[in-house]
Amino acid sequence: MFALVAALLFVLALIFDIAGVAVGTVVTAATLSIAGLLCIALHLMGVGAGWSLKR
Repeated sequence: MFALVAALLFVLALIFDIAGVAVGTVVTAATLSIAGLLCIALHLMGVGAGWSLKR
């Protein structure tokens, strides 16, 4: 799950960087990249591995 979120954040960061867009002073391509790296780190640590969509 975190890998999917990381991929989405990296795509948004790439689009923001190419377009030169920043949403305020907080959400920039750099902050999205750092958030993506955090999600990849959590994924590699195994956080959320026990989650299941089965009910």
